[in-house]
Amino acid sequence: MNSYNGQLVAGIDEVGRGCIAGPVVAAIVILGQDAGIVGLTDSKKLTSTRREDLARQIRELSVAWAVGRAEPSEIDRINILQASLLAMQRAFAALKIHPDWVKVDGNRLPKLPCNGEAIVGGDLIVSEISAASIVAKVWRDAEMGILDAIYPGYGFAVHKGYPTPAHKSKLIELGASPVHRRSFAPVSRSISILG
Repeated sequence: MNSYNGQLVAGIDEVGRGCIAGPVVAAIVILGQDAGIVGLTDSKKLTSTRREDLARQIRELSVAWAVGRAEPSEIDRINILQASLLAMQRAFAALKIHPDWVKVDGNRLPKLPCNGEAIVGGDLIVSEISAASIVAKVWRDAEMGILDAIYPGYGFAVHKGYPTPAHKSKLIELGASPVHRRSFAPVSRSISILG
């Protein structure tokens, strides 16, 4: 098992903070010492095909992994930072093996029942965090594909909920869907325009 000074270490990262639709998703991964997964890095640096291949390896070869989420309604109620931390806490709670130490991407550490540290840019330099970023990204992208079928016309499968020009244009044309984050400016503006 992957350990530091005898401690079992997990990495946590989230995906979807900058989106205006869909959940924020966090993943936690404890890598096996001999997992042999090559090419772990920030998920944004990888092609979708490479991400999916690495995510499959991570799910198969890691000691443990789990995913947590916070819904758009929760994001609107408690804000995106708190929702991101909540998603991380839910991922930790879903993990079958609890680590002794957690490394989290970013500058904020969620309240967890173990010690840990926040590492800015951790998804580029800590393999456990890289693995978590890949699992979270692939999981959320797949979900946005499902939401695209449920709420057609917005292009969720293409832009994944990020505020692209095409997405904002469709938001003005169609109005906000149930999975849009109403507290985010592009969505609230579209509601006021259409309202």
